[in-house]
Amino acid sequence: MYIPKNAGRRRTTVLFLLPSLIGVVVFCLLPIGASILFSVMDYDLLRPMSSMEFVGLRNFTRILTGREFPKVLAHTFGYLGMYLPLILLTSVAQALILNKTFRGHGLFRTVCYTPVITSWVAAAVVWTWVLSGKYGLLNQLLAYVGITGPAWLSSTKWAMPGIVIAAVWKDAGYYALMVLAALKSIDPTYYEAAAMDGASGWKKLTSITLPLISPTLFLLIVINIIYGLQVFDSVLIMTDGGPGGATTVFLERIYKYAFVQYKMGLASAYSCILFVLILVFTAIQFWLQKKWVNYDA
Repeated sequence: MYIPKNAGRRRTTVLFLLPSLIGVVVFCLLPIGASILFSVMDYDLLRPMSSMEFVGLRNFTRILTGREFPKVLAHTFGYLGMYLPLILLTSVAQALILNKTFRGHGLFRTVCYTPVITSWVAAAVVWTWVLSGKYGLLNQLLAYVGITGPAWLSSTKWAMPGIVIAAVWKDAGYYALMVLAALKSIDPTYYEAAAMDGASGWKKLTSITLPLISPTLFLLIVINIIYGLQVFDSVLIMTDGGPGGATTVFLERIYKYAFVQYKMGLASAYSCILFVLILVFTAIQFWLQKKWVNYDA
């Protein structure tokens, strides 16, 4: 970090940084500190703060030993397990297509990126109709090939896959642009040398393309694991945690405890547990990157 030696320049630097620092303190550090404080308190939003009672780790014990937490954990990991490979495959596939020159390239690019700029509220309303069990567009398309589609969002088995489908549709275009930028940075001479050696398209993909874009893929994995553990808006709008609690996830539980049941202590404890999970998963990813990410190109 560059720190000016001149006192006047230091004051000027601090002056320009002050608005950002105030934002970080007010909107990041203070909420984090408040969450940690509330997590060890019995605090109801409908009561004055003077009525808060220190309960130590009781909120964490209640969550971790309760019957709800294993289900929330399983649903969150279930979402992540479906979403992560699908978003990676879809993003890479779209980027590989966008990296080609063909008629209708501009139209395909628009179709890929339009869902990204669509608000989740509008997208969730549309997908609620698309995934409707009786009149949904997806089930009508499946019926044309002789498949009877399930009642997606009304089924405890299919509600989460339905949310994952909508999320992949919504997010793939954004990550495809990141992969496309990585593809554009690859030196074409690698492919020319491989073609002279008679390498197939699949061999070029697995031996040249994927290793050279592995830093971008690593970034996508880290981002999407964090996003998957924090999935919220699609769940809240499309299923509200249902049916029968089949799509209850961490942020949905935090929101319900904090702003529906007004149990700020439990909500804050859930937030701290989620933070630890994200920290652990991110640390594991940074440890594993040494085994497959190539930064030498």
